[in-house]
Amino acid sequence: MYSAKKILGLIGRNVDYSYSPFIHNVAAEILQLPYHYTIFNIPSPEQIPSALEGAKVLGIAGFNVTIPYKQDVVACMDKLSPEARTVGAVNTIVNDKGNLVGYNTDIAGIATPLEPYKSMIIGQPVGIFGNGGAAMAAVEALSGNFNPSVIRLFSRNREKGKALCHHFLNKVPPIPFSIHPFDDYPAIGHCKLLINATPIGTKGLNSEHDNSIIPDGTGAIHENQIIFDMVYNPIDTRLLQMASHAGAVTIPGIEMLVAQASRSFEIWTGKQMPAASVKESLRKMLAEDSRLS
Repeated sequence: MYSAKKILGLIGRNVDYSYSPFIHNVAAEILQLPYHYTIFNIPSPEQIPSALEGAKVLGIAGFNVTIPYKQDVVACMDKLSPEARTVGAVNTIVNDKGNLVGYNTDIAGIATPLEPYKSMIIGQPVGIFGNGGAAMAAVEALSGNFNPSVIRLFSRNREKGKALCHHFLNKVPPIPFSIHPFDDYPAIGHCKLLINATPIGTKGLNSEHDNSIIPDGTGAIHENQIIFDMVYNPIDTRLLQMASHAGAVTIPGIEMLVAQASRSFEIWTGKQMPAASVKESLRKMLAEDSRLS
């Protein structure tokens, strides 16, 4: 007898490059769970409310949310987890009998890969590139788990950078912030940890492909740093190549992707994702794609 599968999906814009369907469908297959994960490309933020209303009617079980809608979906939620409310961004949605509940698993996705380097980060200046939902999750993960001396926010739009800092104005204990342009290379060079929370460097984004958030030849990246690139396609981004060449510790975005996906999967299904098996399958798939390209 045929049993209908529950539908999960990724809400984003131009995100056909995402590995999320592979990750979640492999996990569901391993555990023999009746779920299928797909992609929903939504052209504009104005269409988000109607898309989510339609999801309620269709009975879609849940979503991940990615660039550029992590903040746009917040107003459509019937309930928010404490983490999502704190950062003002949602990357995981559960459709609970027509009530949409928003979560933020990016915070755990950022903190988990950084845990082995905690002693190196505590009391040191850290830098985050970006001012969107991913950057806000990075601020929460660092302030809540790693106690840096200052968070330097590198933003192309100073007003948006100020708005992000203002969001955390009343956090206890207070977070020391400073705002810098992307090309403040001395400030970049003095950060123990740098996190790229922008899409710059993503394969499939024509305006950003093969770029790096930090250009070659600046001297801002060096061996005493940890470079964490949230971009996961390609795995070895231009930024990570530069960091590796400079002798820095590198953390690829795939580590965050699997860590946040594991938490989302558990929220949706009530089951723990077989993360080690999923990572191994993902590596094999990527190696095959690389061989064929």
